[in-house]
Amino acid sequence: MSSLSLRCALLLAVAALPSPAFARLSAAETRMAATVEAEQERSIALLEKLVNVNSGSMNLKGVEQVGQMMRTELEAAGFTVKWVPMAAAGRAGHIIATHKGDGKGKRLLLIGHLDTVFEPHSPFQTFVRKGDKAEGPGVGDDKGGMVVMLAALRAMQAAGTLKAADIEIVLTGDEEESGSPIEIARADLVAAGKRADVALDFEGLVRDNGRDMGSIARRSSNSWTVTATGKTGHSSLIFNSEYGDGAVYELTRIIAAFRKELPEPNLTFNVGLIAGGATAEAAADGARVSASGKTNIIPAVAIAMGDFRTLSDDQTARVRQKMEAIVSQHAPLTDAKITFDEGYPSMAPTAGNRAILASLNGVNRDLGLAEMPELDPLKRGAGDISFVAKDVDGLAGLGPYSTGDHAPGETVDLPSMVTQAKRAAILMTRLSREKR
Repeated sequence: MSSLSLRCALLLAVAALPSPAFARLSAAETRMAATVEAEQERSIALLEKLVNVNSGSMNLKGVEQVGQMMRTELEAAGFTVKWVPMAAAGRAGHIIATHKGDGKGKRLLLIGHLDTVFEPHSPFQTFVRKGDKAEGPGVGDDKGGMVVMLAALRAMQAAGTLKAADIEIVLTGDEEESGSPIEIARADLVAAGKRADVALDFEGLVRDNGRDMGSIARRSSNSWTVTATGKTGHSSLIFNSEYGDGAVYELTRIIAAFRKELPEPNLTFNVGLIAGGATAEAAADGARVSASGKTNIIPAVAIAMGDFRTLSDDQTARVRQKMEAIVSQHAPLTDAKITFDEGYPSMAPTAGNRAILASLNGVNRDLGLAEMPELDPLKRGAGDISFVAKDVDGLAGLGPYSTGDHAPGETVDLPSMVTQAKRAAILMTRLSREKR
């Protein structure tokens, strides 16, 4: 777009803004809102390009290609950008971008991710626009979020407010299927969190009964595996004093006790895989379990795998202790062990997070938008912002509104990208002017 065309588009966008809604915006903020409006089609075109490059977490070349596309955009906005390879964690890598401001205001950390759940073998591969909606792999999660981030930064650049802002951006390449060990895969993000004063996560906006909600908390994601063992023999001998209950009954005892004894507020727990028999084993990728045996053989081994999600570290520790206690109460002549894999930590609701949401609601008032209440953390999953939640106050859900995420037919609401970019640009400008 030529400079003359952009000026004309900005003038038209400003003229289209309802004056009462924008009465409390500064001149620079009005310019930012107008820029987002004027560049809407540019943003949608960029979203289409990003979506049409497959970047499933395990498609390392595709993730890197999307990273290069984002690098080009961020460098044009004045950021210094580097690619951090993640071969040591079995993944493609991350984008780290920095913008040096005047060193006076709060340091902002912006978080998004390059990868999607849709690998090259998925039949769902292409961006399709349908009026005010667009469908495609990752169109909302999180390529739409990255485009909202860019639209907000470009608006700040156009209004002159980006110049003084100290901003670091981390775009991970493995949010949907994190690399291992997690300590390596998230080391750069954790380090960035320690340098920041505010963290803003550009995953999707959540609506509740049609109302935009503010995400000040995200629950953890922890995996568990229970392996039960028993004495095998002919089925006619089960439950006697020599052979006991067998591995499957021991495992079902444990799972039934989980269901009865674990429930508490903000906790969910799930059994995702289960198998038992004369033999049973779990695949190394954690996505399959298999068993063999006969109906007339007492099963020697049984395996169950699942997850549990909590709102705080204290809750995680408490639930683990309960699960371990249940597992230890063995049925006759059986044994069982439970192991845990702590994947994503929790982002607990804090006063600092609520203060950022209050700032965002100040932006909403000045834009003439409805206030965003706190979202129930049960209504969204785990995310990368949780890795920095212990070190910095944050807010999640600054990306667009979308439906059907993680499944064929994932659809983004295109007008929500405009609204979210306006909110983000003004919020980041105001935060970057607050003293550290």
